[in-house]
Amino acid sequence: METDTRPAARSLWRDRDFLIFWCAQTLSVAGDSFALIAVPLLILNVTGSVAQMGLLTGVSGAASVAAGVFAGVLADRFDRRRLLIACDLVRLVLYVTIPVVWLFGQHIWLLYTVLPMAAAVGMVFQVTYVSAVRGLAGEQRVTEANGMLYATAAAAGILGPTLAGVVSGHLGPTAAIAINAASFGLSAFGVLLTRSSRYAVEPAPKGRPWRELLAGAEFLFRQPVLRTMTILLTFFIFMTLGLTDIVIYRLKHDLGQADSVVGIVLGVGAAGTMVGSMLVARMRRILGFGPLWIGAGIVSGLAILGLGLAGSVWGVAAIMALYLACVSLAGICSMSLRQQVTPAHLLGRVTSAFWTIHFSLGPVGAAALGWAAARYGATAVFFFAGASCLLLALIALATPVRQRYPERA
Repeated sequence: METDTRPAARSLWRDRDFLIFWCAQTLSVAGDSFALIAVPLLILNVTGSVAQMGLLTGVSGAASVAAGVFAGVLADRFDRRRLLIACDLVRLVLYVTIPVVWLFGQHIWLLYTVLPMAAAVGMVFQVTYVSAVRGLAGEQRVTEANGMLYATAAAAGILGPTLAGVVSGHLGPTAAIAINAASFGLSAFGVLLTRSSRYAVEPAPKGRPWRELLAGAEFLFRQPVLRTMTILLTFFIFMTLGLTDIVIYRLKHDLGQADSVVGIVLGVGAAGTMVGSMLVARMRRILGFGPLWIGAGIVSGLAILGLGLAGSVWGVAAIMALYLACVSLAGICSMSLRQQVTPAHLLGRVTSAFWTIHFSLGPVGAAALGWAAARYGATAVFFFAGASCLLLALIALATPVRQRYPERA
């Protein structure tokens, strides 16, 4: 395994390349939060159908899973800096198409064309991004770096949904989508300012194409903790990928709230992500990987159950903050562990394999949750999803995931 040769004591706060990358990605995530609000609102305003929301989320998720099969090979074979910039520019063009075309009429079909393509490119970006962070921060500081990236992204996400709700309410959801498109340009410019040498990785020996595609999955399933975690998270994402759509439906349909209130609630929820991101490095040092990961999963399940009982806007907001705090704790821990134990030349393919498997059931789950909410109501969906997630966390107690320091194995 390639080892980190950078000084362990070097502070990320004095690392020019990491700081530029950090700022660029924070701005990009702020833009993403506009689309997170605007796209479901656009569909709901035009069709009034929560099932359509779930279906589009499912189709986009399927495109993301399909792209994940090849994303790791791209991240391990091509210049990661150039690949990140290219992905940002392509997404800028795709997202700006929506407000431009919408000027001439409402075309739902366009969303089913553009958003899956953007999701596929986004998967390539995310796999490359995770692979690049280890080189930018160094193996010993990767959990701290991930926490910083997630924390400031969440901070941007607090203001972003609120502004997105206001923009959508006054100028329409397409205006918020245009802002998201511009954020990809800022992200590309930020990556361009960093040094290409920080993204360099020793190329892996080339083999048969199908062997290269399977190399990441083979590594995942040789590692007991990564194997178990991948299986458990696959079912977790099935129950949660469409959860934001159901929360928006609950606020709009059941509680009769305006678009601006939806933005405020998800902004409060993002505060939970920020808190979890700020605490993850310290909590992992104190508790260890297994107790923190499983504990966060248990509280996540309880929080989803709580969403089924919440009858007020602020109740939904508070529970969303708790849920997203736990998701960020568990998510950063699992991503950091993969970055720590995976050889650098395999990191793209391992990340790609993990996300492809991880999200494989997500599109079906998102569509199913939307259908179930339309037929049985949001409360029933929250109860079923929450109980299922709680069961997955309890199962993890009997697996190798419970180890405190699996990275030392």
